[in-house]
Amino acid sequence: MNPRRRKLMLSVTFIVLGMGVATALALKAFQQNLLYFYSPVQVAAGEAPTTRPFRIGGLVVAGSVKRDVESLAVRFVLTDTLREITVDYEGILPDLFREGQGIVANGRLRPDGTFEASEVLAKHDENYMPPEVADALTAAGVQLPYRAKNTAP
Repeated sequence: MNPRRRKLMLSVTFIVLGMGVATALALKAFQQNLLYFYSPVQVAAGEAPTTRPFRIGGLVVAGSVKRDVESLAVRFVLTDTLREITVDYEGILPDLFREGQGIVANGRLRPDGTFEASEVLAKHDENYMPPEVADALTAAGVQLPYRAKNTAP
């Protein structure tokens, strides 16, 4: 093999290796930033991760919203009609947040089983329910009066 061909093969090898490393790093970063959705039944069954953030959704249980008068801390219970999960959130809730409302929360599961939300999303009109929440409620056997639209909050 002549020196020119050897140099070309070495260059191609380094380019392929570089592309492989770049692709692997991009996929790893993408995987770490995904927020998977889990219903309260799945969280109670231990299917939800305990070491990384995820999304949980369901209906806010009537009478469960407790607000701290000295801060923006709120505690409420989320259900898919089969299981309930207590959610703690500190911040300003969406204007459309209310009891009986379908919501999705982003956050982490604490060791005590409560969900610490970093963001709470509520529906934007009377005909919308997040698709994940609608699917989880349907899987739990709840008859929805309408089919959820496929739009994001």
